[in-house]
Amino acid sequence: MIIDLSHIIQDGMPVYPGDSETVLVQSKQIRKDYYNNHQLSVNMHAGTHIDGPMHLLDIQECLSEFPIETFIGEGCLLDVTGESIIDYKEEYEQLIKPNQIVIVHTGHSQFYGESKYFEDYPVLTPQFAELLVRKRVKMVGLDTPSPDKYPFEVHKTLFQNRILIIENLTRLEPLKSAKSFEVTALPLPIQADSSIARVIARIMD
Repeated sequence: MIIDLSHIIQDGMPVYPGDSETVLVQSKQIRKDYYNNHQLSVNMHAGTHIDGPMHLLDIQECLSEFPIETFIGEGCLLDVTGESIIDYKEEYEQLIKPNQIVIVHTGHSQFYGESKYFEDYPVLTPQFAELLVRKRVKMVGLDTPSPDKYPFEVHKTLFQNRILIIENLTRLEPLKSAKSFEVTALPLPIQADSSIARVIARIMD
């Protein structure tokens, strides 16, 4: 079974407060121009996307420079539904393996499109971030707009250790019953700090 964990990209889609709006227009009409075309103006942090280290660190390494294998890996789901603070738990020591893509299911995606989604979301603690660093995971994925809030120390801890962040995931519920799954989170091959992405999970059992 393959599950699409991405929000659809559409005109006026929700964006992080202060970011530029998404504009998707049909620029050509088949009845007038003899073909259809669309034009998209989108910041790289709208909808489901992958944050790269260049987003918050003073470096010039674009997300497109990361090896392609970074974006594909065995998934590990942590069900933290109802928790506002995602902290270290000893049980995670056995659950999380090196080179995995850790998916944190908070249930917060149900508020996508509402002001609450960006104003009151669960966050990761520095201790949880240090666990991910110690476990040498590839990426951490969230059904929230961010793993933390200003001054974004969790972001920076992960970036300094080359752990990428997938934000604004959705439809994570089926993964809770999966014995094993693989995550494919492909950014555009774009020279930018981060990228909108299509993220899927393939349930193996």
